[in-house]
Amino acid sequence: MPRILLIDDDEHLAAPLATYLARFGLVLDSAVRPGQGLALLRATSYDAAILDVMLPEMDGFALCREIRKSSDIPIVMLTARGDVMDRVVGLELGADDYLPKPFEPRELVARLQTILRRQRARPAATPGAQRVFQGLAIDLQTREVLCQGQRVELTGTEFELLALLAAEPGKVFSRDDILNHLRGHEADLYTRAVDIVVSRLRKKLEPLDCIKTLRNAGYTLAVGQAEAR
Repeated sequence: MPRILLIDDDEHLAAPLATYLARFGLVLDSAVRPGQGLALLRATSYDAAILDVMLPEMDGFALCREIRKSSDIPIVMLTARGDVMDRVVGLELGADDYLPKPFEPRELVARLQTILRRQRARPAATPGAQRVFQGLAIDLQTREVLCQGQRVELTGTEFELLALLAAEPGKVFSRDDILNHLRGHEADLYTRAVDIVVSRLRKKLEPLDCIKTLRNAGYTLAVGQAEAR
């Protein structure tokens, strides 16, 4: 059963939410402080994490940044009042989705199911299957990315975006194409989210300048392909 970690200082939230998620085959663990949550993440294998923005010790943004130093676990941010800036900041830091508070538990389940389904739907790859370009190598099985020989740490969303573009180099993918691939149709997102993920990915691939923007059209991977296996 998929195991989810909730980090939220509302001590009355975890128990009823765990009962509700169990109806959908999801196991929920919880922590009320970031330090406790980080310890659980180190000790247990989780399929996704839910972070509240307003937390003691450090806020949810700082916690997301800390998690991203060592893990690409899918992260859902709980943002107060659905503040747009909270969403933008969370996505820039590597969150995979957001949900404004107060939220309906069924909507949270839908978001989690979308994330988990996307993970299961990743195409199977044979050992060592790679897409190799000039200065860029992508291993589809290990999810390892090398940029000019140096390993690049990507979040799950960043890797999925890069893999999508690398599947058809030169093809222009619209923002809607990318949103549908990364999030599915259930997530209430906005096209600005694509721009944020692209910007983050570009920065991580520097000095290689391989993701091009076509005005009013979308994005494409523009790099010479050295080898495809």
